[in-house]
Amino acid sequence: MLDALAQMEGPPDVVCLSGWVKGFHSTEPPLGAGYFGFDDSATMVGESRMLGHPVRTFSSTHERSHLLSAYGMSDVEHGRSCYALVWEGNIGSFYEFTPELRIRRISSVLEDPGNKYQHVFALADPSSPPQHGGFRFSNAGKMMALTGFARPTPVSRAERELIEYILDQPSILLTAPKEKLSWSPFHDIGVESQEFKDLAAKHSQAIFERFLAVAERELTGGLPLLIAGGCGLNCDWNSQWRDCGLFPEVFVPPCPNDSGSAIGTAVDAQLHFTGQSKITWDVYRGPDFLHDRTRAQIRDTFDEHALDLPQLAAQLAAGKVFAWVQGRCEIGPRALGNRSLLAAPFEKGMRDRLNHIKLREPYRPIAPVCREEDVSEHFDWDGPSPYMLYFQNVRDPRLRAVTHVDGTARAQTVSTSQNPRLHALLSAFKQATGTGVLCNTSLNLPGRGFINSTSDLVTYVLDRGIDGFVLEDRLYLARRAPLGPTDGQDGPA
Repeated sequence: MLDALAQMEGPPDVVCLSGWVKGFHSTEPPLGAGYFGFDDSATMVGESRMLGHPVRTFSSTHERSHLLSAYGMSDVEHGRSCYALVWEGNIGSFYEFTPELRIRRISSVLEDPGNKYQHVFALADPSSPPQHGGFRFSNAGKMMALTGFARPTPVSRAERELIEYILDQPSILLTAPKEKLSWSPFHDIGVESQEFKDLAAKHSQAIFERFLAVAERELTGGLPLLIAGGCGLNCDWNSQWRDCGLFPEVFVPPCPNDSGSAIGTAVDAQLHFTGQSKITWDVYRGPDFLHDRTRAQIRDTFDEHALDLPQLAAQLAAGKVFAWVQGRCEIGPRALGNRSLLAAPFEKGMRDRLNHIKLREPYRPIAPVCREEDVSEHFDWDGPSPYMLYFQNVRDPRLRAVTHVDGTARAQTVSTSQNPRLHALLSAFKQATGTGVLCNTSLNLPGRGFINSTSDLVTYVLDRGIDGFVLEDRLYLARRAPLGPTDGQDGPA
């Protein structure tokens, strides 16, 4: 709140509160407008005072925050009808925006799709906590990685029984603790077992097919589809929606999960008070970087140089890893070139080193960033993919560090207009190696958001054995040997 007020010349016109709950689960008492509700009755408008001035207050539900964030950020013209899908931890429904910008729910497809997606991971993981069915926010991302290891085998009876039980279970985090599913052969089987990897892919596809069946039956008007909710980060599902042939356009914002809820509530308030539903936005409009150490203090442990992109590209080509900080943060959960770890994409050992740096499991893939004009040379894709929201098949066998076991990657494309300095670095790297592609993974502390201060950046680089960092137009090289492998050998255990 203080950061927001610091950017204002006076009291705001409206103070908005995204609806939520007072507790762990969506069924608990509401905060503001609460969790559920999609039509105009799901808003609350009032008056208050701030710093001695009258202000209006506005709250709308969490459900509406997803819907309005996708609509407000999309290229769908104000007043044009479109479909919307909200699928997240608790909500799994299709909607339609009418020309009057009324929202009607077409179908409630599946309760708790996100929670049910991760539930088989919690069931199979012996280390999962007993509370809330073993739920952890990190489960879904890990499971998405493991589905790539699956074998193309038919669904077994045991797999079918478990999948159907989970998908039919109401309020699954409250009603299906792990001990209740001890009858399943997948209970505590281990998430890196081949049996679980096969199950994970089949469970994932079963969820998608439930939604696809409803879409094929109910969404027949040839309208665009907007996707919101945390399941909008599932690149496999996004790719299937894009390729299913039902929609002339599919739009997924770069912040489809709860990181976009504040934007959605602000769009909702703007629509209520002004009648306007559209906003101008940029993916690099997150918080400013906090410079809380002087350059002289940094030089105590780093050698400072002016940024020379060809020289940096040569060091990347030699196997070094650099933190890359430019401008403001990305607004969503994925690093898109302003808070990134960058490295050469050629050796499998680099994937192992990056996962070791980030304290991640070795089965987690590393994403590539690519010059937009080169993307079809390296991946089965044409045109932009600026937000890292789709899977592509990898065409270039040289890109071993960013090719998942199933031959796919989650590529981000970069143009000169989108991110000119990162594009220039990719061009310099192409000049050095013949390939305008780099590894790009998020610069973050485990379980936390992007690193956004000099002190955290310096500590992270030193603690995790990173070779150096770029901060705006300066390059800092650490004065010690790097941690972990830099060639094609296996990473540390």
